[in-house]
Amino acid sequence: MKLAAFGLAVAATIGGGALIGAAVGPDEVGDESVRHDEHASATTEVTATPPAGVDQPLPAGLSMSREGYTLELEAAELPADTERELEFVINGPDGQPVTEFEVAHEKELHLVIVNRDLVGYAHIHPTRDDGGTWRVDVPSLATGSYRVFADFVPTGADGVVLGADLAVPGELEAVNVPAASNTATVDQYTVTFDGSLVAVTESELTLTVEGDGEPVTDLDPYLGALGHLVAIRGGDMAYLHVHPIDELAGSSGPDVQFGVDVPTAGTYRLFFDFSHGGEVRTAAVTVIVEADGQAIAGDVPETTDGGGHDGH
Repeated sequence: MKLAAFGLAVAATIGGGALIGAAVGPDEVGDESVRHDEHASATTEVTATPPAGVDQPLPAGLSMSREGYTLELEAAELPADTERELEFVINGPDGQPVTEFEVAHEKELHLVIVNRDLVGYAHIHPTRDDGGTWRVDVPSLATGSYRVFADFVPTGADGVVLGADLAVPGELEAVNVPAASNTATVDQYTVTFDGSLVAVTESELTLTVEGDGEPVTDLDPYLGALGHLVAIRGGDMAYLHVHPIDELAGSSGPDVQFGVDVPTAGTYRLFFDFSHGGEVRTAAVTVIVEADGQAIAGDVPETTDGGGHDGH
């Protein structure tokens, strides 16, 4: 999905709580949330300006409107710790709800919800009625401030990613961004992130999936690929959705390769959705990208703190 220009949106609510990475199908969500009481609150800094002389499009997802399309949530708040329906429309250049979309990776629209603490995460798929209204059951969310990303391709147009803020009121439990790591653990699976991310350069990243200590060589196809990778930049929540280099070509694991075009230096959270045994899980790590690139493997400590957790 190509990067899009953006207008900066600043959340007016606080961040905290978490919901990440469980075993669910493409259109199902878990009902459990996991909080991380042991972490302290922290602010993530980000470099938003490319190196001098580099003409580069800015990341997607930081504006409710782009290319004449606008994301309009029916409600900007959801109650905490309970599954509720989220309703929204995508208004087109004529101001009316869009009703014609291209199918991209088996869906007309991908909805990604990320807590501003970069821990809570959900990748879900709404359904649309004939009038252009989208509805989806959102998994139980802990108190905090979330960013909702709508990733879609209008018929006859290029792909668009729009973002809007979603608040979950309540008593906040402070959460720190997990430490940088090259491994993540979710259930019995360990995912190793191998490669270097270099700002303003497409970098190759290989993700290796093991289950119970053994390489997983029979990953399930998930939304037309062996896995999907979402990168969120700390601080401003810039969004990048990346698909495998070979899609479904070649082997079915344990390695899945991605070409990642990181727009700037900064702190990024990488969320990897993969399916095995008919269940979708999410593994996540934190990466610090310097202006001249930061190796993921070997240059950061290994820890399972950045791994997936129950609830997707």
